[in-house]
Amino acid sequence: MDLTERKLKILQAIIADFVRTAEPVGSRTISRNYDLGVSPATVRNEMSDLEEMGYLTHPHTSSGRVPSEKAYRLYVNEMMGKKELTPAEKDVIAKKLLDNVSELDNLIERAAQVLSEITSLTAFALSPGKEQERLKYVNLIPIDDRTVVLMIVSDTGEVSNTTVRLDRPASDDTLRVLAKNMTYNYAGKTLSEALKLDIIKTFREDAEAMAMYQNNIVPGFIRTLEDMLNVNLYMDGLTNIFSIPEYSDIEKARHFFEMMSRKEEITRKLIGTDDGIIVTIGGENQEAELCDCSVVTATYHVDGKMVGKLGVIGPTRMKYDEVTSVVEFLTDNISKAFMITEGDENE
Repeated sequence: MDLTERKLKILQAIIADFVRTAEPVGSRTISRNYDLGVSPATVRNEMSDLEEMGYLTHPHTSSGRVPSEKAYRLYVNEMMGKKELTPAEKDVIAKKLLDNVSELDNLIERAAQVLSEITSLTAFALSPGKEQERLKYVNLIPIDDRTVVLMIVSDTGEVSNTTVRLDRPASDDTLRVLAKNMTYNYAGKTLSEALKLDIIKTFREDAEAMAMYQNNIVPGFIRTLEDMLNVNLYMDGLTNIFSIPEYSDIEKARHFFEMMSRKEEITRKLIGTDDGIIVTIGGENQEAELCDCSVVTATYHVDGKMVGKLGVIGPTRMKYDEVTSVVEFLTDNISKAFMITEGDENE
C-alpha cells in the first residue's frame, strides 16, 4: 500500500490537529477543519489505511486516531516545514539570552531558561566540555608554610584552583621548582591527556619535592583537572509538564521527575548525540526512561568548536517545527552572545 499524496495530506492534518488539541482525531474533524476536497467517508477509509500501515493508532476509548511514532518520524524527516521566526521574535530571544549574563556558564544556563520559557517544555543545556582545552601553566601559591593554592590555567583562559594542605613545610624555592617542572611537562597537553601522564620521575633526585608531589600535590592536581573536565547539566522548566495533558496522570508525572533527577544518565545520553540538530522520538531513545518522550538536541559552538548541547525533552506530541527553529536560533546565537560578553569583560 502506497502513501499517496492524499494520504500524506490527511496524515499531516491529523498530526497538526492532535498536536494542537491532544485529543484523538476523527474523520469528521478532518473534513470540517481542513479543505481536502473529499468526504468524511473517504477520509475515514484513508485513515483506516494509514492505521494499517502503522502511521496511526486507535485508542480503545475513542473513535478517533492519534499519530504513531512512525508518523512523527515521517513528519520530521519529510513533511515538516521550517518555521521562520519573525524579526521581532528573534530580537526578543536575543535580548533574553543576554539578560544579566557575564560569563559562558551563565550564558548556557540562561539559554536553557529562555528555551523552556518559549517552548513551555523542559529544557536542558550542557556546559562546554573541556576535554580538548590545553594546559598553559601551573602555579603553586603559598598561603602559609603548609598551605598552598594549586592553580591550573588553560589556553582558553579557564582558571581552576584548589587549596592543598602539605604534610611538611615547603619553601618558596621548592614550590617554584614544582610549578616550573609541572608546567614544563604539562604545557600544551589537553586536560584529558594531562590526567594520564606520570611525571613523578621528574623529582626522583629531589626527595623533598618527590614526597610533597606524590603525597599532596598529585591528588590536588588530579582533583582540579577532574573538576575542569566535569560537564555541567542545567535544566529548566521541569514543572511545565503539569500543563501537558500527557502528564495529567500523577504516576506518569512522578516517573518523569524521577527520570529527570538522574542527571548523570541524562548527561551521558546527551553527550552521545551527534553534531547538528537531532530529533529522537519515543522508542528511538535507547534509554527505557525516555521511550515515551521526544528529545530535540542541537550543538552550539564557540570559536568554531563544538562545545556543548542545548535542547528540550517532552512528549512525542510536540510542535517539532517550532521547537527546532527556536533551538537552532539559540544555538546559532550562543557563540555571538559569548563574543559580546567577552568583549564587555575586556573593556
